Amino acid sequence: MKKILFIVIDGLGDKPIKELSNKTPLEAARTPNLDFLTKNGICGLIKPVFTGAIPTSEEGHLSLFGYDPRACQIRRGFFTATGAGLKVKRGDVALRGNFGTVDEKLNIIDRRARRISETKPLIESLKDIVIEGVRFLIKSAGEHRLGIVLRGKGLSSKISDGDPHYSSLRKKVKKIVPLDKSYEARRTARVLNKFLKKAHQVLKNHPFNKKREKLGLYPANYILVRGASTFQKLPSFKKKYGLRACCVAGKLLYKQIGKFLGMKVIKVKGADGSPNTNLRGKFLTAKKALKKYDFCFLHIKATDSLAEDGNFQGKKEFIEKIDKNLRPILNLRDTLIIVTSDHSTCCDLRRHCKEPFPVLIFGAGNDRVKKFSEKNCKKGKLGKVKSIELLNKVFEMLK
Repeated sequence: MKKILFIVIDGLGDKPIKELSNKTPLEAARTPNLDFLTKNGICGLIKPVFTGAIPTSEEGHLSLFGYDPRACQIRRGFFTATGAGLKVKRGDVALRGNFGTVDEKLNIIDRRARRISETKPLIESLKDIVIEGVRFLIKSAGEHRLGIVLRGKGLSSKISDGDPHYSSLRKKVKKIVPLDKSYEARRTARVLNKFLKKAHQVLKNHPFNKKREKLGLYPANYILVRGASTFQKLPSFKKKYGLRACCVAGKLLYKQIGKFLGMKVIKVKGADGSPNTNLRGKFLTAKKALKKYDFCFLHIKATDSLAEDGNFQGKKEFIEKIDKNLRPILNLRDTLIIVTSDHSTCCDLRRHCKEPFPVLIFGAGNDRVKKFSEKNCKKGKLGKVKSIELLNKVFEMLK
């Protein structure tokens, strides 16, 4: 069977944007190499499978790999905490946290404190807090992100998010509430609310934040939490498909998803998930890895981050940068190349959105589509497929 290079361009899909002549960033981008793969491949649109109001990154990736998020129930907290280096044990509750900025009335000014990058002194001030016998373990998950683990007796992940992730700003932070009537859920919500209140008092009075305010920078004075999750285990990718798999990614979450599924995580110097990430290095590393592995998951992040910042021009230009740097994979032999996304991220909404997103499969025939875009891939031979069906469709093509 052919080797498989599975390229996930995070948040690739979008809605048309007025300033781009009513085109999406992908439609507006100049992408000769992606178009070459498109002209010689099979295209379609993917409908994301998700459980909440909007697709999440973890749901998007798990479903692409054929693990149904409606059955897995693995949320962001588990991947963020383990990716940050925290061990999640049975009975723990793991959370994804953001250092955010709020005003005196707890209205959210910025969910990421302007993507603050230096947080070590803030994290140090919150270490080893214990509330009602529950320990709070905290580690940086990169920039504004935090991995948080609650460790103690009688805990439950059946609690709401405090981060209004898909809501507009200038809204108050959300109080954590239990999602069922169990003692454990009520206890967890109560303890977490107490922790967040205490953390806010520590953070808003921290000298580091006082200095930021004097410099005209947003203080990281609140922790917005979401994705409560317990210890989880799934069958490995190799057990599920019989393929030796590896992962090439810059951000912790995606490395951790690969690791969780038993993929070998391969480091690339300068790969950090930012718009300045080492794209060429990632493609060259993936190409080399396919000599040893049957399946390579290559993740590219910044399209999503730029869209969340509303930077449609930056998203368009980064897509063009991806296209320029993927040249080394065009001459791969005996390899099926898949290019798609985990979800769409809409620049005008500055968040993930429900829009279907394009997929191209190179190395298993072709259709009449000439350009890689949402509008054109809709006309492709693959048609519309659910994200959890994609790999099975691919394996059928390879028979």
